[in-house]
Amino acid sequence: MTIERVPSPHFPQVGFERRCMAFAIDFLGAWLVSSTLGSNNTGIQILQILVFIIVWLILRVIIPYNNHGQSLGRWAFDIQVLEAGAKRIPDLPSLLKREAIVGLGALMISIAINNIIRNPTAILLVLPLAIECSAALSDTQMRQTMHDRYGKTMIVSSQRGYSLDIKFKRLVETFRRNVRQ
Repeated sequence: MTIERVPSPHFPQVGFERRCMAFAIDFLGAWLVSSTLGSNNTGIQILQILVFIIVWLILRVIIPYNNHGQSLGRWAFDIQVLEAGAKRIPDLPSLLKREAIVGLGALMISIAINNIIRNPTAILLVLPLAIECSAALSDTQMRQTMHDRYGKTMIVSSQRGYSLDIKFKRLVETFRRNVRQ
């Protein structure tokens, strides 16, 4: 008995750093909007959580569904989300499943940031998302995280975007050249 390899379409892989930076831009957008509704009370703010969830769904589900699989952060770093093994944008339920998992981790990070001064152990809320995303480090072939596997999606490089990482590298190189002179 032999095992046949099924040829899969080759997609340009995205580095973990670019994925993290794109996530950070989307997270900061949702966190900044929701943190304006916070109060000085300790604990979890229900209104703040609801606003974070709504903004997260808009930024990470509705916009990518209508924008070639790119959220604001993914567009800034030339990344897009596709169905695993296909060259098309995931359907709305797949994006919703995927972003519900990642959104829960992002919400926990948001709660940790808002409560870190009053309760330093809130930093432990970062661990679930870190563990969930660490699966991409061990997957050398497709670099899928657990939420990618559950939503049957993958992150690939795109020709469409702003190339913020490349522009930043050029800016730093120009700055270094000018300092040397």
